[in-house]
Amino acid sequence: MVFLVVGACLVALAVAFNIGWILLSWREEMLLALGLLLFPLIVAGLVLNTIFLVREVRRNEQHNAFINAVTHELKTPLASIQLYLETLQARAVEEPQRQEFYRTMLADTARLLASVEQILRAGRAGHTQRALALEEIALPALARECAALVTTRYDLPPEAIACSIAPEAARAAVKGDADELRAAVTNLLDNAVKYTGPGTPPQVKLELEPGPLRTWTLRVSDRGRGIARPQLKAIFRRFYRVPHPSAVVSGTGLGLFIVRSVVRRHGGRIHAESAGLGQGSTFVVQLPAATK
Repeated sequence: MVFLVVGACLVALAVAFNIGWILLSWREEMLLALGLLLFPLIVAGLVLNTIFLVREVRRNEQHNAFINAVTHELKTPLASIQLYLETLQARAVEEPQRQEFYRTMLADTARLLASVEQILRAGRAGHTQRALALEEIALPALARECAALVTTRYDLPPEAIACSIAPEAARAAVKGDADELRAAVTNLLDNAVKYTGPGTPPQVKLELEPGPLRTWTLRVSDRGRGIARPQLKAIFRRFYRVPHPSAVVSGTGLGLFIVRSVVRRHGGRIHAESAGLGQGSTFVVQLPAATK
């Protein structure tokens, strides 16, 4: 009887130890499985949090740079206009000098209006559902008009911007908003002139030719500072400005963002090409041809 009780107790003890070992092992395996599952999630969360934090810091830096640029773009012409007006009010000015003052103030006023219009247009570019005033637009005439506008704005000789229209594109037309397309092409030419570099006469080329799949291709090329390969896509972001340690170029960082927004709203595509810093750059725009 004793041996039977002892045997039963030993069996019960063995079963208890066996079940306990199974339970402990199961818990350890569960903890191990949870650890293997949660550890990558924690690491992924930390990585994503760091990425979002870095993006937010960069966004804040771009916003601050934008505010500084806008402040400069608005304050400089206003200060110039105020100075000339105070001079005209304080003393008598001979007629030739007076006319020169008027021309300078008109130029500063045009610069001020262009900056305000740029900011307003960037705001409108964010509203993709805004309806376009569609009409058939002759691209050769639009290209020449924009080239004439930029040469006048920067007081350049007519040959500073060479327009090359392929014979097949002499009657190129697209369906779109003339005001928006005019702003897009003008921004491209404006950038080409500004980034040519100090002391160097701008050599800008505006080309229009047939593109693939019933599109028209418009190219704006310059021989300016060029663009580093990692920045060829970033330059189209809002507020982004290409860093040039050797020179500071005026602007708000909205021009190429507006260009890309306008091109996309018209069903087209745009990309930038450059062999590198100091090698100039080319912006290629493809717009769908107007259907007959």
